[in-house]
Amino acid sequence: MLPEFRNQVYTNFSDEKIYRQMEETLAEVEAKFGHEYSLLIDGQPVKTQEKFKSYNPSDKDQIIGVFQKASSNEVDLAIKAATQAFESWRHFPAKERAMVLLRAAEIMKRRRLEIDAWMIYEVGKSWIEADADVAEAIDFLEFYSREMLRYAETQPVTPVPGEFPELVYIPLGVGAIIPPWNFPMAILTGMSSAAIVTGNTILLKPASDAPMIGQLFVEIMQEAGLPAGVLNFVTGSGANIGDYIVTHPQIRFISFTGSKEIGLRINQLAAKPQQGQIWIKRVVAEMGGKDTIIVDSECNLEAAVQATVASAFGYQGQKCSACSRVVVLQDIYDEFVERLVERTKKITVGPVKDYTNYMGPVINQSALEKILYYIEIGKKEGKLVIGGNKVPGNGFFVEPTIIMYWCVGWRTSVRWLQYVWNRLQGRWARLFIAFPAS
Repeated sequence: MLPEFRNQVYTNFSDEKIYRQMEETLAEVEAKFGHEYSLLIDGQPVKTQEKFKSYNPSDKDQIIGVFQKASSNEVDLAIKAATQAFESWRHFPAKERAMVLLRAAEIMKRRRLEIDAWMIYEVGKSWIEADADVAEAIDFLEFYSREMLRYAETQPVTPVPGEFPELVYIPLGVGAIIPPWNFPMAILTGMSSAAIVTGNTILLKPASDAPMIGQLFVEIMQEAGLPAGVLNFVTGSGANIGDYIVTHPQIRFISFTGSKEIGLRINQLAAKPQQGQIWIKRVVAEMGGKDTIIVDSECNLEAAVQATVASAFGYQGQKCSACSRVVVLQDIYDEFVERLVERTKKITVGPVKDYTNYMGPVINQSALEKILYYIEIGKKEGKLVIGGNKVPGNGFFVEPTIIMYWCVGWRTSVRWLQYVWNRLQGRWARLFIAFPAS
């Protein structure tokens, strides 16, 4: 009998001993930079002619690692291996599949600071943001293993006289797992482990900005005893192999987290049956959006300011849950602005291997340029309150930025603000946009 599920507690870096351990781990990981890593197909390492490099966004001259750029040939081999492995893995008892995840959770706990360190370097997460990511990944492994045991039990069905109905859950087949870079271990682990523990086999293509974190997950699952071919690791550019993976007739389902643009494309491509395809493909797509915080006069103003700053600038605003808009009632506008600006001024920006830096880099040069581009638009359409500039350094740093907009009455508001104006009954409100944001 497994103990009741409990969420992982975040690492207390204020503890001097743990703080020193983390600093030592960061140094150990940095000493491993530049190593070359292989694909994993049917349990065997595979190298390709073309390679690509993962860079540290806090210091773009640092090469995290060298990775293989897979082609359609490697994708075919990976899907073939996954298809063959499915015929045996699907029949493994649910308890054995769950035990793989539980062993993986224990390994991840043991390697937690190491994974934190790699994430700090590869995607620019602060210490606590990286640790929260790993904590969530462990939670997925722990929770899904228990859920598999629950779903494997006899399921309730409506009794019918003279019939003997039963409900049994069965796996689908070979799935494509395409996770994002902004939660490179948590979402990757969640999507992969859910597919694996339910008896499916997978082709895992990590985000091109976070292949090292995918490599760590593969190592953990191998050590946990996952049979060869159940997890096949294929790195490379989504532009080169993404469509090929999605449209392959033997891919049964796609689990994707990323941009709306790519998600809609995957959904469109998967909806069209391919020659040799014998099923309707299933798509699970979590896509990006813009989130709004509404601040009313009845709220705790200090709590609203703290929540806004944490949401807008935590991990540089590069989360699907990041606040990019704040709607504030006029009655508290001046005080809210003053407090928000003062709180934002305290944010430190720089390389996040330094624990004192709250905000690190955005993920790459393209993201930096896009953010600066939209800041320029914002400065023309509204009023720049704070920030707006690139931060000097060898990384992709930008200042936390707030731009004010004014809206008068519901008739001039856009459609997504209609509820707000009804709530405010025609009173003045003012809108802020916070950068950087995903």
